[in-house]
Amino acid sequence: MPQSDSAQSKPSEPSQQSTKNRLQPMVAWRGIRKLLADPEDTRQVFVILEALSGNSLGRGLKRFRKLPLSQRVLRGEETLLDRLQDRAWLETLPAGSLGQAYLHFTQSEQITADGLVEASKAEEQTTDADLLRFGERMRDMHDLWHVTSQYGRDTFGEVCLLGFTFAQTLNPGIGFIAVMGANKTRQELGRGVWKALWHAYCDGRRAAWLPGQDWEHLLTLPLEAVREQLQMGKPSLYQSMFNQAQTA
Repeated sequence: MPQSDSAQSKPSEPSQQSTKNRLQPMVAWRGIRKLLADPEDTRQVFVILEALSGNSLGRGLKRFRKLPLSQRVLRGEETLLDRLQDRAWLETLPAGSLGQAYLHFTQSEQITADGLVEASKAEEQTTDADLLRFGERMRDMHDLWHVTSQYGRDTFGEVCLLGFTFAQTLNPGIGFIAVMGANKTRQELGRGVWKALWHAYCDGRRAAWLPGQDWEHLLTLPLEAVREQLQMGKPSLYQSMFNQAQTA
């Protein structure tokens, strides 16, 4: 999309808040204790992420700004969430498309795009409009990463997707939660969990940079074509271990 000559339509320059964000280990520790006490308290995941993410989101925004897509996204003309919430539109997409696969995924898991929004809202602390929009877009594409990576929403699948996500974002908060989750999952599934997490991390390193993709357009394309375009690996070890656990 052509860039506007209007200064008002251009993304703002990075603020100090975009580039400097201190780690808060004590805040993270309190969130960890609460999450261990109640694993269903999803909000604590965002508490931990906010406390341990450091400058990773700001670095991601800096990289995102270099893409033509950023002009549209950072002006707030339309959000990814708008598309993901529009189930009527998703239903019009071709069979086999990413959009149809995403819709089936949310229906089978009985989730909506609003779930992560509600869990994350209380932890939003930035006043930088561009950083906020980029962070929200990162949040909203999480389930699309599930569909394209083929990692499920079971605990083991979430751990592997976190390993994949850490490779993509180098966010220390995500890496910490991935290791914490893998250690807990290992107690149930065995040492193969660490190998699966490593494979997920390596797949994340090899894949295209997912935060910079035009997901609104990718939703309309065949899922397998999207996976090939994004250079997504096949999570064979995860799927094998998951199937074994289901039949045990």
